[in-house]
Amino acid sequence: MSMEKTEALVIRLADWSESSKVVTLYSRDFGKVAAVAKGAKRLKSAFEAALDLLTIVNIVFIQKSGDSLDILTEAKLQKRFVVKSGVLESLYAGYYLAELLDSLTELNDPHLELYTEALRSLERFSGTMPLELAILRWELVILEEIGQLPMLDGCAECGRPVAPDVWFDFSVGQGGLICPTCHPEADHARPLQPGTLAVLNQLLHGQESTWQCLVVSPTQHRELRRIMTPTICHVLGKRPKMFGYLKFLNPFAI
Repeated sequence: MSMEKTEALVIRLADWSESSKVVTLYSRDFGKVAAVAKGAKRLKSAFEAALDLLTIVNIVFIQKSGDSLDILTEAKLQKRFVVKSGVLESLYAGYYLAELLDSLTELNDPHLELYTEALRSLERFSGTMPLELAILRWELVILEEIGQLPMLDGCAECGRPVAPDVWFDFSVGQGGLICPTCHPEADHARPLQPGTLAVLNQLLHGQESTWQCLVVSPTQHRELRRIMTPTICHVLGKRPKMFGYLKFLNPFAI
């Protein structure tokens, strides 16, 4: 056992006993941490009001070996997630971020870039960036970090690179984009405008200052969701719970 300190984001809370909770956090230095917070449900505890979903906290915990839950001994509030005024979907976006972090990451597998991106995404959910694009950016980054991002810069079958004048298709089963030559062999492929792929490339590799200038048509938004929604469901092996609250994540409801 060892005593550790780090900064972390609270991504899940569950009752453990009449006075205690199990807290799942995604931390800067240790990745996902699952720990028992003894006495957390008492009015006066060592955790005060720090352990709320989507709070950023400074924690001290005892790291246990094997499959045992860690022991959270201290949590001090650093920052709370601020919901965009009048936009309930921004809260649901935060919950969706936490759901993916919890479901797609392993315990004690640190990814500093993923932690940093999670905090930046929460800021975007509260800011002026269109929520649909902010969520898409988060999905792209987490899939890339865990090695599950589909091939989006060329054909997954023959390797033909994306070109501005060529309409590629997308197939979850084939693992990414499919060029016109390979299209007849692709299962359940969906055609994509070149401009749609340009939006994906900007969100994944471009500067944040350029994202605010992106103009996405309704058709492109449908195409973007027809890539990302089935990909997320495929990687998770199920439909995320928050899809029921964020209706624009359903490409067939747009």
